[in-house]
Amino acid sequence: MKFSGTDSYVATEDLNVAVNAAITLERPLLVKGEPGTGKTVLAHEIAKALSRPLITWHIKSTTKAQQGLYEYDAVSRLRDSQLGDARVQDVRNYIHKGKLWEAFTAPERPVLLIDEVDKADIEFPNDLLLELDRMEFYVYETRETVQAVNRPVVIITSNNEKELPDAFLRRCFFHYIRFPDRETMQQIVDVHFPGIQKELVREALNIFYDIRETPGLKKKPSTSELLDWLKLLMVEDIPPDALRSKDSSKLIPPLHGALLKNEQDVHLFERLAFIARRERGGN
Repeated sequence: MKFSGTDSYVATEDLNVAVNAAITLERPLLVKGEPGTGKTVLAHEIAKALSRPLITWHIKSTTKAQQGLYEYDAVSRLRDSQLGDARVQDVRNYIHKGKLWEAFTAPERPVLLIDEVDKADIEFPNDLLLELDRMEFYVYETRETVQAVNRPVVIITSNNEKELPDAFLRRCFFHYIRFPDRETMQQIVDVHFPGIQKELVREALNIFYDIRETPGLKKKPSTSELLDWLKLLMVEDIPPDALRSKDSSKLIPPLHGALLKNEQDVHLFERLAFIARRERGGN
């Protein structure tokens, strides 16, 4: 099982090494990076490249580790017992399997994505240490141990919203997805828009990286937002000249809503445009 990217996902050599190292070590791959750098998509592409089923567990602020194993619906069982339902005789009717149970009992080795692990409570990662390490857990209601038939390829993503426990980090292979440089970004664009005008891409990338380097920017645009912007530029048939313009009144790029996602950043560029016009008028 070797991963080397796919036709629709440009993976750097460092990322390929990290994925394959985690598979070899049978350790979870913990992937960090800016939002929009392809952390979640990576798991989908690994599953596609290795021809494995993908099981996805999206983590929320209210998610508990137990939910990934199973949940016992005692309320429904009590209600059914009051109604005389015969199903109450078998407790298994009230146990709902979680994503880890599903991954552990999959007939072929799956890829398990635990997405945005840092959204949950700080104790969430620690509560999964034993299960991810031994690949088994105990079901108290049925007095059985669920063991992994095939150890899943586990991909865990984090946006660095909070620190993860050291004990959890020790059990993972870590990789930080750096923001793509211009050459890598060009490859990503070519994969998504193979027929796009090279001149349009060149001017769009100039603006994109200039925006990211603007001091005081609250949210830097991501790769996914660049792709959205390029798609709009093509649909609206915006010529490269419109992006190349040095007119200070056009400092904010066309269709900027795809790149700038809050009013603070829009106001920042409006102020910069105002300053540029005033300085131009003064000259």
